[in-house]
Amino acid sequence: MSLSFANSIAAQSRARALVPLCVGAGVYLFFLYLGDTRLQDSDSFWQVKIGQWILDHRTMPTTDFYSFTRTGAPWISTSWLSQVLFAYSHAQWDWAGPVILTAVAVAITVAIFVHLLDAQIEAPRAVLFAMLALLLSTHHVLARPHILALPVMVAWVGLLMAAADRKSAPSWYWLPLMALWANLHGGFVLGLALIGPISLEAVEHAEKGRRLQLFLRWVLFGIGALIASCCTPYGWRTLLGATNILGLGELLSLIFEWMPANFSTFTPFEGALLGLIAFGYYRGLVLSAPRIFLILFLTWSALTHIRSIEAFAFLVPLVLAKPLGEMFQRPAPDAGAGRWPARYVTALGALMIVAASWTSTSLYMAHHRFTFTTTHTPVAAVDLLEQRKVQRIFNAYQFGGYLISRDIPVFVDGRAELYGEKFVMDFFKATEGKKPELLPRLLDEYKIDATLLVADAPGPQILDQLKGWKRIYTDDIAVIHVRDHADSATATPSK
Repeated sequence: MSLSFANSIAAQSRARALVPLCVGAGVYLFFLYLGDTRLQDSDSFWQVKIGQWILDHRTMPTTDFYSFTRTGAPWISTSWLSQVLFAYSHAQWDWAGPVILTAVAVAITVAIFVHLLDAQIEAPRAVLFAMLALLLSTHHVLARPHILALPVMVAWVGLLMAAADRKSAPSWYWLPLMALWANLHGGFVLGLALIGPISLEAVEHAEKGRRLQLFLRWVLFGIGALIASCCTPYGWRTLLGATNILGLGELLSLIFEWMPANFSTFTPFEGALLGLIAFGYYRGLVLSAPRIFLILFLTWSALTHIRSIEAFAFLVPLVLAKPLGEMFQRPAPDAGAGRWPARYVTALGALMIVAASWTSTSLYMAHHRFTFTTTHTPVAAVDLLEQRKVQRIFNAYQFGGYLISRDIPVFVDGRAELYGEKFVMDFFKATEGKKPELLPRLLDEYKIDATLLVADAPGPQILDQLKGWKRIYTDDIAVIHVRDHADSATATPSK
């Protein structure tokens, strides 16, 4: 190899090593700038609150103590580590803390994603896939635990696919990733489920004489991953807690992130599906049976629950990486040329990128205060309820997190698996006007003193016509009704 060619390869190696870092830094700054849009889900309130409780008590919750309808009922937090991280960051920097954590997690995800793809396809194509994945996922990039687990998901599946591409078994050193995932978020069950089909990809293309041995090694790895997923404060109960929400049946169709994909209007996800089909036909992409199954499974998951679209967006390209790499072949650089210089340059570049990102963060935080979306924070209405010393509040589903943040016992909140399908379905039917006759029964059964419902929902109009209840407060966010026999002192006038 000539000296000039070796230098060229070394330069390419250094440039390729910095691409994931640069892309990740750009993604971090982008989501930091749009930080307020990451604070749009009231679940973030109770996630932070539970994390702070864990920090204060140095133990894990095992029962509910935030509602008055399920007080003492068994409940565990399958996202305790994420909640602690959010709570600590919130205590240090208010809502800027969770926003920064969210932006960092997305940036790391993209950097890992580009790095994994770059092993098979050219960097520009890897970056393009990363941008498309972000476009598909941006609706679900919120300050919540699933985002902190996102880089672990991408790394886990990417490493498994890399092992399958090498026709070998995964390293036991990767099992701590599963343990970390299980402590961050209940979505780790997806990582367990994907071990089987990915193992079939490795076994199918291995030499016939070693297929059985390779299969057994994958089976042992799968058992090890199952054990690793139980390395949490809750042990084996983590598996049960992570799958409880899947048993909510009809209720899942009413919770936004668990709804099926809706193609009544054109969406980026619809475009991605059509593009994938068109590309397969146009280029004649040939895939093995396990890879086809993986793509179909991820597509089915995304069609069934829109929260699974980010898994589709980040994992399908990892499944397609090797076939695409074979379709668009590139010259393989010399493994030895520029190896150590590339590492030094990467380390120096990483330090510079981190320093620049932190400086930008500090400057931005100095003149911008991150705030939660007002549609989930009925501040004035709750202030009035506290003044009236109301004990039992029949609250809207989306106000539950905010009430928990103010230490007010709730009727219902985002922990749907705690309340169960029938309870939450009755609540929605009563407040959305589908079965208005349920509303007075729920108010009497749970001895409700006041209601706090969304201003533009049918519930307040039903209460206006319900004997024994009167409206005492209205604004653009919330409406309050109280029983007629409650204190009739002058309240804040309706707006």
